[in-house]
Amino acid sequence: MRSLLTRRGLLAAGSGLAAAALPALAGCSSLAAADSDPDTLVVHTQLGTTAPGSPTYLSALDRFRKENPGLKVKNLINGDDLGQVYETSRLARKEADVVMVNLYDKTLAWTDVDATVDVRPYLDEWGLRERVLPAALAAWTDARGRVRAFPYFATNWPVAYNRALLDRAGVDAVPTTGDQLIAAARKLRAKGIVPVTVGGNDWTGQKLLAQIIQTYLTEDEARHVYSTGDFGGRAVREGIDYFVALRDAGVFADKAQGLTSDSMTTQFNTEAAAIQSAMSSALAKVPEEVARHTEVGGWPLGPGAAHERPTVIRAFTLIGFWISPNGVRKIGHVEKFLRFMYRPDTVSRFVTESGRDMAVRTDTVSTGFPLVAAAQRLGGDVGQVLLPDVYVPPAATQPLITATSTAFTRGTGAAEVRALLEAAYRSA
Repeated sequence: MRSLLTRRGLLAAGSGLAAAALPALAGCSSLAAADSDPDTLVVHTQLGTTAPGSPTYLSALDRFRKENPGLKVKNLINGDDLGQVYETSRLARKEADVVMVNLYDKTLAWTDVDATVDVRPYLDEWGLRERVLPAALAAWTDARGRVRAFPYFATNWPVAYNRALLDRAGVDAVPTTGDQLIAAARKLRAKGIVPVTVGGNDWTGQKLLAQIIQTYLTEDEARHVYSTGDFGGRAVREGIDYFVALRDAGVFADKAQGLTSDSMTTQFNTEAAAIQSAMSSALAKVPEEVARHTEVGGWPLGPGAAHERPTVIRAFTLIGFWISPNGVRKIGHVEKFLRFMYRPDTVSRFVTESGRDMAVRTDTVSTGFPLVAAAQRLGGDVGQVLLPDVYVPPAATQPLITATSTAFTRGTGAAEVRALLEAAYRSA
């Protein structure tokens, strides 16, 4: 769905549009809790239910309340619909003061349409700039030099290989080339084991497709492709050809176009599948008995690749703290909350208790989450490709996922995949 927020929409929100939005707000329990009380800080977040890091966040929030007894905190929780819910509340001027969400799809436009504010002045005034990793700060800074939000969660996105399943199928080593991956897939299938599981019907498939295409792209080329939707260049066509060759060789799970991130996680964690491309929050959920015989590495390279080593995705835009116009009115409360969340002891808890990668400086390592720690240690052993999220226009995000599902469907030729990807950008 397209973003509700436009400059015209925001200007209209003070009159008729705000009134039109109110019935929707009345029917949303989370928004009913949005409080104009000057002594109440309202935080809108995806943490609080089953999202990785939720128990740590709720515990930290309880501690913050105890340390600030005169300040009430209301926690509004949404899942994937957070962006839509926040936009609706903003149109009615009833938005939360702080929003915890990633830089993706709808949120890319928020600062541009005044749904949230540039946090650069606060980052400096509160002395928190030095707490942020430089790469994270760069990722959250837009083309006009505005910092969209306070960076917080990051992610490594390596490939997990179940060595026990590979051994059972007679695969001697983790594949590092496309030919080795195809050979491994044949042996795994002969033993009734799914080679590579992937959510071809959602964002996980879209990310893996982008990663495979980038096998033949430099960083600058990848940035151009995903900013413009120009998939016609020689290198990007080679990447699409490589994807199709892997798909048609049986590398991916059967009917991958219908699988989701949950299906993917279940197949890998129950050892029905040998390989998955998994962000660090998913690696943290791999059962201990499976993690013991799992290795992490990169995605195997095709011949003539632009990279020297198998690739991973690393990104710093997973969750940030956005400040809303309502939050500016309570900026003293927001400052206390952000200073607390940036404290080294609070940051360390997310690493040790939840296995989260952080966009904030910390010396703490995820010792209780061995696969997350292993991914952190990969360093120069792998190449790195772009997470396309911050470059894809918001209007193209969902069409790209739809195109990805078709791309994972057997019989879809490389030219058709390219046409589908380019068509996803037409509405943008």
